Amino acid sequence: MTQPRFTQLAQSLPATVPFVGPEAHSRATGVAFTARIGANENAFGPSPRAVAAMAASLGDIWMYGESENHDLRQALAAHHGCAPETVMVGEGIDGLLGYLVRLLVAPGDAVVTSDGAYPTFNYHVAGFGGVLHKLPYRDDHEDLAALIAKAREVDAKLVYFANPDNPMATWHKGAEVLKALEALPEGCLLVLDEAYIEFAPEGTAAPVDINDPRVIRMRTFSKAYGLAGARVGYALGAPELINAFNKIRNHFGMNRTSQIGALAALQDQAYLAETVAKVQAARATIAAIAAENGLTTLPSAANFVALDCGKDGVFAKAVLDGLVARGIFVRMPFVAPQNRCIRVSCGTEANLSALRAALPGALSDARAL
Repeated sequence: MTQPRFTQLAQSLPATVPFVGPEAHSRATGVAFTARIGANENAFGPSPRAVAAMAASLGDIWMYGESENHDLRQALAAHHGCAPETVMVGEGIDGLLGYLVRLLVAPGDAVVTSDGAYPTFNYHVAGFGGVLHKLPYRDDHEDLAALIAKAREVDAKLVYFANPDNPMATWHKGAEVLKALEALPEGCLLVLDEAYIEFAPEGTAAPVDINDPRVIRMRTFSKAYGLAGARVGYALGAPELINAFNKIRNHFGMNRTSQIGALAALQDQAYLAETVAKVQAARATIAAIAAENGLTTLPSAANFVALDCGKDGVFAKAVLDGLVARGIFVRMPFVAPQNRCIRVSCGTEANLSALRAALPGALSDARAL
């Protein structure tokens, strides 16, 4: 019988997903989640203007999305004070990372990242045959200087660095990132993932010239703008690099309604400010809940908090399982010693009240094991 002739590379890869979603958890366990605070979604939702604009657009959903993302790119360029030629819109940061790796990484090419950092990037590198070199975190922060040094050692094409970081929510000052670029080896590109930048303290965004060919910055509408389901991200970089995306991207990959919603969300900066304030309050509430239970939290510059369970990954996983069994969807880092923590997304008052009620029992169960 005829069978598909997979490439050797495809045959070598596992058929897994980087994150198990709450829906999959519910199907597997039969548990209905009362608090969905594990995927770093924005529980406060998108701007009502964005919702209204998307709803009004549905009658035109028979049309493909605009292939050049013209209106959104123009608006983003105006928002950031740069030329439209330095902006590329794509299907979330995940989609843009895939395009970037496809552009730059051939089989055998070296790529550097942190062990335990964003796994979807790793999937793209593996999927195009790149060789990942992973370095440990330092004091729960990604170690940019060490990453760059490793890139020089292995002649890396890419260095992935998130600021603020996921899964720890720690961050570096933008001026430090800019200074570190001085050591970036020739021909290496820093992938600066700024998915959570809107939540970070002033001075976190690296003051990198938009035309600097050493850096590409990734931004998203999934987090602060509350449009995770719409899948809209964008990259900022030098025109030559940005234009190269047009060689390989899916030109009609963007959903028309998503484009319209993102544009409306961008134009409602007052709502964005309200969301950021709600996230700041939720971070404080999560820290208070942790303290009530004798636990600590890491300082956060994102819309989630790393809650230190105080022991090892086995104990943290038991706490996580106890929360999941009680209808609280949370996640945890994959790699020691960061996996001593669980990661709790900022949620509504009802979400965090449910966490407050469930955490003592989850901790008690874990300590009894």
